Amino acid sequence: MSLTSDPPIDPPTEPATDPPTGPFIGPSADPPADPPAAKAAGPGADHEALTVVPVRHPWRWVAIAATAVLLAQFLNGLITNPGWEWDVFAQFFTAPTILKAVWITLQLTFYGTAIGFALGVVLAFMRLSASAFLRTVAYGYIWAFRSIPLIVQLLFWFNLAYLYKELQFGIPFGPGFFSFDTMNLVGATSAAVLGLALHQAAYAAEIVRGGVLAVDSGQLEAASALGIPRIRQLRRIVLPQAMRSILPNAANEIISLFKGTSIVSVMAIGELFYQVQVVYGRNGRVVPLLMVATVWYILLTTALSVLQHYVERHYAKGAVR
Repeated sequence: MSLTSDPPIDPPTEPATDPPTGPFIGPSADPPADPPAAKAAGPGADHEALTVVPVRHPWRWVAIAATAVLLAQFLNGLITNPGWEWDVFAQFFTAPTILKAVWITLQLTFYGTAIGFALGVVLAFMRLSASAFLRTVAYGYIWAFRSIPLIVQLLFWFNLAYLYKELQFGIPFGPGFFSFDTMNLVGATSAAVLGLALHQAAYAAEIVRGGVLAVDSGQLEAASALGIPRIRQLRRIVLPQAMRSILPNAANEIISLFKGTSIVSVMAIGELFYQVQVVYGRNGRVVPLLMVATVWYILLTTALSVLQHYVERHYAKGAVR
């Protein structure tokens, strides 16, 4: 028995020695295991000797089969159902009235996009301005035009002559130098372009502002340290990099505007959807005429998507995706 507080010391243990790997010697010892078998059973087993079993996804195949059946049924009905009246569709798809309506739709989309994004860029930089007054005005514009439905805005601009008989230009709150009669100044097409552009500007401003904020502020600081003028910083440094963030959202807005031009049919403008309504109002072929408009919208939207792809690829040069 130990009289001290130290714990007892265990006797030293002899280090374990590996079993002999030589040939079997002696009558009482067992023969060593087969080296290849021991190697295969150990943690460092040869991976080539293992059987690789792929992961099975039975429910994925069930979903694929169900989706394929539904798609086949839809295509079969699309082809064999006489209610689609594909002969009437082929008759009116390239009719002169439909082609003219498509051209008017493209014009509305182009002017609405060009004016809307030009005004949107101005509003975006007003939101980013150091002036509290400019920020407030830009925010108020964006808040108002995003809150009011587009169809209401179009009808307001269409009835501008009811609110203002004429527009005068001159000294503010003073005498005017010349004036315009609003009855002849703002027609149906002008009101449509104005309404689409002002509505689009509110959304374009937020898209541009988000793209500008996505650019690293350190680059502007470096450009200012090099003495690069402010306008050149925006034109050569900020906007080329911001375009990578602006383009996807801007393309979505342009496509939405292209389809949203159908709303101007309430103003009796001969765009695609209005003209289709006029035709099936005469002959009663509602479904095939709606398919005419649908296919034209799909084709033109696809063309815009392809154009978006190439423009994005151009501005993505040198960027890591």
